[in-house]
Amino acid sequence: MNRIAFVFILSLLVAGCASSTRLLQRGDYDRAVEKAVGKLRKNPGNEKEVQVLERAYRISNEQNLERIRYLKMEGRPANMPEIVSLYTRLSDRQALVRTVTPLTAGGRTIQFPYVDFHEEIIAARSGAAAFHYGQAVELMAQHDKQAYREAYGHLLQSMEFGGDYLNARELAAKARQEGISRALVSVYNHTHLNLPQGFVDQLLLVDTRGMDTQWVEFHYRDLDERLPFDYFIDVNLRVIDVSPNQVSEKDRLVSKRIEDGFDYARDARGNVLKDSLGNDIKITKYKEISCALIETLQQKSARIEGDIEFFSEQPRRLLRREPVGSATTFEHHSARAIGDIRALDEEDREMAGREAVPFPGEPDMIMRTADGFRQAIAEAIRKNRKLIQ
Repeated sequence: MNRIAFVFILSLLVAGCASSTRLLQRGDYDRAVEKAVGKLRKNPGNEKEVQVLERAYRISNEQNLERIRYLKMEGRPANMPEIVSLYTRLSDRQALVRTVTPLTAGGRTIQFPYVDFHEEIIAARSGAAAFHYGQAVELMAQHDKQAYREAYGHLLQSMEFGGDYLNARELAAKARQEGISRALVSVYNHTHLNLPQGFVDQLLLVDTRGMDTQWVEFHYRDLDERLPFDYFIDVNLRVIDVSPNQVSEKDRLVSKRIEDGFDYARDARGNVLKDSLGNDIKITKYKEISCALIETLQQKSARIEGDIEFFSEQPRRLLRREPVGSATTFEHHSARAIGDIRALDEEDREMAGREAVPFPGEPDMIMRTADGFRQAIAEAIRKNRKLIQ
């Protein structure tokens, strides 16, 4: 853990353990009130905590009310959200303190007067809703995508303060609709091949995870002609090439020395020799075996090359062009064994058990290559994601 992180965590721990008196001295009056109330719930007769509560509660209320008076005198509509926050803090603080009052300490009873803030809160919330609604209307009048997005945020705030203030919900839906940037991804075949629709459909099965955001949508079908698009991403197929079937053979001779029975060890007279236990001494016999292995390699390759172009619609201009491509290879190994297959190792025997297979056709090779090309499209879009705003 670095030093900065350690100091930050330590400061949080110290603040959490600070006494109500220390919080009061530091001017953290709300925290001092919370701390004192917590202590008084356990020990209502704690005179020290009663004194802290009285002072912290009085000062925090005075500060909030003074700030409210200033904001009201200033008369700016933008002040209304802060006024709501201040009245809410006053009300919440009062509700918290009322959980332990009345208190008795030093021969006196402490009871804070109750103030009904509901009317002020309702009025302030209505003013805050009106302020955010007015800001949204002004922004939407600009007919700018970024302004629509800001307006949407203001309308959410307006609804938070005032529910469906005027037609805030309907207006928010419009701001959301107008604020979204939409990009249409299309595939264009510039090759000499007549590609099946299934191939194009497969290319458009792009993994969109991490692409769509609150304000950006990627579309892979123009399903609604009335839907406006702000960006166009054109995938251009320039080259689709499939190689001829290729077959190559090579042969090799594999030899191996194996056991081939045994013979008896004999002395000069031809008598069988014995070991110390009286058993006949045997000598293992070996022989050389060999096997010719004729290996066959079938190969076929396909490649797709093209580029992806990013266009903005208003104004219509090319933002970026980037090459994309993919290749795939079909390979099949088989072999024929002529001779004693015991000379072969396990891998060679397994190969010798395989036969040649039919080559995949051109459509199949192209479809195989489409998987990699689709991933290349997704990677290019993800890489240039910041172009779509």
